[in-house]
Formats: sequence, structure tokens, C-alpha cells
Amino acid sequence: MKIGIIGGTGDIGEGLAHRLSHEHEIIIGSRNKERACTMGECLTEDLRGKGIEAKCIGATNQEAVDDADIVILSVNYKHLESTLAGLTGFEDKIVITPVNPISKKDYFFFDPPAEGSAALKIKSLLPESSCIVAAFNNISAQKWKRISEELNYSVVVCSDDEDAKKTVMDLVNSISELKALDGGPLEMSGIVESMTPLILNIAKYNNMRDVGIKFF
Repeated sequence: MKIGIIGGTGDIGEGLAHRLSHEHEIIIGSRNKERACTMGECLTEDLRGKGIEAKCIGATNQEAVDDADIVILSVNYKHLESTLAGLTGFEDKIVITPVNPISKKDYFFFDPPAEGSAALKIKSLLPESSCIVAAFNNISAQKWKRISEELNYSVVVCSDDEDAKKTVMDLVNSISELKALDGGPLEMSGIVESMTPLILNIAKYNNMRDVGIKFF
């Protein structure tokens, strides 16, 4: 399966590419294609050194959308609308959003748009035939990149499209020790996104690192 990562040169995008590129063809998208190509080459070489054969190439964000079966939006919420405004070709594609609308004072807090969540905002911006799926919202970027460590977390998956949701849940369950849980329709995505600032505050105030969520 071809997976395009929009904003793939950021920390989350790089981490996702590390975890997915040994089983799928990863297209790292960026506004700077040269930077994306360099990251793809470095990532492939790094994984080869660990005995893992990876399939990872660099591209523009538009090329990543055009060539992918599934698109992951690994974009800071503040740049989400401007990034999507310059892209086309999302019709009939599964679009995964791990995006969390977070702001910071002395602490982190959930700062959603009028729609109620980043996922619902994305749904309003993309073609009606796009299948929006919220997933991977609550995992630390650094945990993604430490390929030798297990990811032993729960991943809540929300979508209004049951087939797209199942496809993404299968993808989640193929990564390390992650366990996908059906979180219901996309309307529930705001609750999932709001867990991330809570996690960040727990880490900050309790001197912890890489806090995650696991449901028993």
C-alpha cells in the first residue's frame, strides 16, 4: 500500500515513516521536495543499518497526495488550513488525521475550531467523497522514532465511514504492539484530540516522558 505523509519532514511524520516503511511504500511529502528526498534517503539508510529494508521516497505534498492510496496529514494545526488550500486530489481517498488543536499558556489546553475538532474541520475543507479518519492522536513523536522500542498503546479511531475505519484499524494493529479501538463517528474526535494536551500536562507536572494511553 502507498501511504503519503503530508508534512512528512516534521517529527510525527518522520516517526510514522520509520514505523510504516518496512511494510508499505511511504511517500514523504513536503513543501521542500529536496528536504523530503534527503530525509527519505537518510531514513532508508538508517533502517537498513538496523536490518530493516524500507521503502521510502521524498516528494512534494501534492505528489504525496496524487500517488498515495492513503494520506496522513502530519501538519501542525496552525498551518492546516493553508496547507490544504494548496492541495487537490483528495477525492475518494482515506485521509488520516493525527492533528490536535492545542494552545499553550503555562500549561497545554485544547483549543478546537468552531467545528469542534481538527478532524471535523478537515472534513469541512476536503471533498465530500474523502474518507476522514482520526487516529494516532495521542502518541509521542519521539516514541514513533525509537524503532527498537515497542509501542504498547491504545489508538482510538473515529470515522463516519465504516470501511475506511476498518482499513485504518488494521493499519494500526500492524504497528508494533498498538491496539486499535473503535471510537465511533468522527464527531467523537474532539474528545480524542483533547486527550493530548492532558497527556502533555501530565508529563510536565509529573516529570514524565512520552506519556501515552492504554485502555484495559
